[in-house]
Amino acid sequence: MRLALAQAHAAAQAGEVPVGAVVVKDGALIATGRNAPIAAHDPSAHAEIVALRAAAQRLGNYRLEGCTLYVTLEPCAMCSGAMLHARLARVVFGAADPKTGAAGSVLNLFAQSALNHQTQLQGGVLAQECAALLRGFFAARRSQQRAQFVAAHPLRDDALRTPPERFADLPAYPWQPRYVSDLPALGGLRLHYLDLGPQASPPAARTWLCLHGSPGWSYLYRHMIPAFLATGDRVLAPDLIGFGKSDKPKKEQLHSLPWHRQVLQELVEQLDITRAVLVLHGTAAWLGPPLLEALPGRFEGVLVLQGTWGNKLPASAPGRWLARHAKGGRGQVAPGAGSKAAGAAACEEWAAYDAPFPDRGYCAALRAWRSWQEPAAPAAHAPAVRRRLVLRLDDFEPGAALAAQAVEYFAA
Repeated sequence: MRLALAQAHAAAQAGEVPVGAVVVKDGALIATGRNAPIAAHDPSAHAEIVALRAAAQRLGNYRLEGCTLYVTLEPCAMCSGAMLHARLARVVFGAADPKTGAAGSVLNLFAQSALNHQTQLQGGVLAQECAALLRGFFAARRSQQRAQFVAAHPLRDDALRTPPERFADLPAYPWQPRYVSDLPALGGLRLHYLDLGPQASPPAARTWLCLHGSPGWSYLYRHMIPAFLATGDRVLAPDLIGFGKSDKPKKEQLHSLPWHRQVLQELVEQLDITRAVLVLHGTAAWLGPPLLEALPGRFEGVLVLQGTWGNKLPASAPGRWLARHAKGGRGQVAPGAGSKAAGAAACEEWAAYDAPFPDRGYCAALRAWRSWQEPAAPAAHAPAVRRRLVLRLDDFEPGAALAAQAVEYFAA
């Protein structure tokens, strides 16, 4: 196994996932192999396959009877099948692979008694060393990717960026982030958004542009998004600057409704969003009329959530916490009511709303929005769209049932 580990280290130095393998017959080393799918442009060039090929050439026979293969990682289904076809006497592996392992983790091909050849199997040999090599490799790769990402989206001196670990393991929010910093109105600030579903929408599909108000962020749409995607539609859910995973300028003076509207207009134009429904939650409705006016012909409907165009928060527990947050301080996560399980779930959700704001310095946008007065009623100046639906919420968060109701309404 230590010889296989040496091959794994060589794979890592070559930029490949560090997996190594060796084949032994009668106590003698007859072949080695290391991962090489990238260098060889070959999806089958796993360490085990490379070693099997070398051993077969060495013996002049594709049957490797009496041979033992040692590999640092539990073999996948492809490699396990090749080992069984080669009629190896024994396979020994190091670290388990809970995602693709076919020697006991995900399935066990070696335990199929119906197969015409049975190969002995042993796992866990030098497992910690094998696993540590893999962990170190992927940690270094993630660090490099983060450094490249930061270089592509440098942080302005007058802004803060919420540490990514604040957003780890958010409940019911599994989507990969997207970022943009080259919109003219951003001036180098980094805007986060979700862009889910078909990028080139079929003719019958629409785009749901989901805008949050203060003090929320795109997380509040997590229950609606799956219902929209299930219809084959596209979902665009940005975090306004100062909220969510977007950059947070330190000064309140940067924020204004016209500026936020300009950022959204440029994002919609860059992504070429058409046949869209504008979804507005809470104070996001303040952005609705000017955005519709600036982008004529791109929206076919408006969905207003909470049944208000104003800055009103419900009296529910999350609503009370968010109201405290909106005043410019930091909300305090408190135990939920009811059962212990329900309380734990509530705390997780409250922590997710708290995640973008580690301290008061991150809350300039909240204080700015709180200081504005509600614009005139939208009916007085909003351009016409084909359909408008107002759905009233019993709580701060919209749910899947409301999403289904909206889908049915706009499809009619």
